[in-house]
Amino acid sequence: MLNLAALHEAIAAAVPDRECLLFGPRRFTWADIHDRTRRLAAVLRAHGLGCHRERGAAGASGRPLENWESGQDHIALYMYNGNEYLEGMLGAYKARCAPFNVNYRYVDEELLYLLDNADARAVIYHASFAPTLARLRDRLPKVKLWLEVADVPEQPDHPAGGETRLPVALHYEQALADAHPEPPTGLSPDDLYILYTGGTTGMPKGVLWRQEDIFLAAMGGPAPPQTIEEAVERAKAGGIRSLPAPPFMHGAAHWVAFNIWSAGGTVVVPPNPRNLDPDEIWSTVEREKVNLMTIVGDAFGRPLVDQLAKKPYDLSSLVLMTSGGAILTAALKDEFLRHLPKIRILDALGSSESGAQASQFSEAGGKKATTGDFAVAPGNLVLKEDLSGLVEPGSDEIGWLAREGHIPLGYYGDAEKTARTFPVVDGKRYAVPGDRAQLAADGSLKLLGRDSVTINSGGEKIFAEEIEHALKHHPDVYDCVVVGTPHERWGQQVTALVKLREGRHVDEAALRTTAAEHVAGYKLPKAFVFVDELVRAPSGKADYRWARQRALAALTPPT
Repeated sequence: MLNLAALHEAIAAAVPDRECLLFGPRRFTWADIHDRTRRLAAVLRAHGLGCHRERGAAGASGRPLENWESGQDHIALYMYNGNEYLEGMLGAYKARCAPFNVNYRYVDEELLYLLDNADARAVIYHASFAPTLARLRDRLPKVKLWLEVADVPEQPDHPAGGETRLPVALHYEQALADAHPEPPTGLSPDDLYILYTGGTTGMPKGVLWRQEDIFLAAMGGPAPPQTIEEAVERAKAGGIRSLPAPPFMHGAAHWVAFNIWSAGGTVVVPPNPRNLDPDEIWSTVEREKVNLMTIVGDAFGRPLVDQLAKKPYDLSSLVLMTSGGAILTAALKDEFLRHLPKIRILDALGSSESGAQASQFSEAGGKKATTGDFAVAPGNLVLKEDLSGLVEPGSDEIGWLAREGHIPLGYYGDAEKTARTFPVVDGKRYAVPGDRAQLAADGSLKLLGRDSVTINSGGEKIFAEEIEHALKHHPDVYDCVVVGTPHERWGQQVTALVKLREGRHVDEAALRTTAAEHVAGYKLPKAFVFVDELVRAPSGKADYRWARQRALAALTPPT
């Protein structure tokens, strides 16, 4: 049985004194996290929260749960990074509840939508979010429990008592101190893992996974153990120290954390969870002798690589850098390898709806780094555009990147979107998140981009991410996002929002010339909008809705 809570319990019993989680000055062994998460589970159970209907059990209707339904209570995690975030996930699993991620940048209406859509029954939140929740509390009658976590760095000692900022809330540390830890019972591989999509191209959707499937698809490493006993044996020889730089509310970050835990390793959380501080990240890697670091594409990579040119660090412990959730361009990989020639860079491709799908390794002295070219992981393939079959390698046909086998059940509460994203083709069920791709003759994958941000210009489909990669080859481009804007002749035109490096000035012709070395002429931007900042989610993903609105505002003549 592969269940995330059962796995952590077993490894904690095998390596109790090994460091499990480090957060600034706080250091927790496996025994510590084992105890704290059991206590959190006890708090949840004491409020009547848990699993009320097993996955395969017939309910009052006489039928089992549909793929878009849940028989468990859902716990909102509305926090910055910290030990409490991962404790919140694990403690909820031990109570047989299903935690889910909340974007801490959401405004009131977005937050209200998410908590209502997820049918949240409890909210674990940082104290700084109490004023927002106070405004919404009366509109969230389903929530039975509010657990308030002391803010960091305002309250670095995490006091075990004191007043909460939301009067109805329990203080997180006090609640744990008062609880009695009991072993979890009834754990099942069918227990849910819920991941809400980012909502950068549409409303967020809750992806429902069986825990066994998400472990084998994303949380168990490239060759996941098939049993808990196998995982424990690996963990006894473990000890990898990993620093996930992105927010844990982003799947890529907590996937890495659970990956490391499944090998008995140590998760290192940077002391300041509120923003990306490149000096703090590298100093933490140096101080804690981190072996593996995770970032999200260029949005994280650019400031981190720039910092390496400003200050020396002893990064000899670092052997692997992984990037997931957004593309890390070839030019940036080359810069990292110039500064850190002994590391390997793993560019991992995946999504909330598919888990890990493909990867690419880059290293100094190896073949030239590329962008968008991947080796396909087992169980992944490319389906024809009409879903009538598989794309043949070397055919130049553009299809849908898909996964079979260990895939999600569906979207919470949405039968229609579940059927559309997880179609049945020739009797087999697939996950088709919406990425377009081609297969080379050797079977390698060329990722073109998400269909939802594809630009249709004069009948030609142009993938926004492909143009972004091309423009980033220009040395003066710090960041860019590409969108489609209306054009009288072409229907849509390719429009690039570009942030230049500080103090640099580049004309549009020079940018087109650089991009033309990598993409066909009809794909080149017809319009440019130069901006001081680009809006991205804390995860590093581009906010295409904002980008299109900003482009339209810049290109619309004043009246």
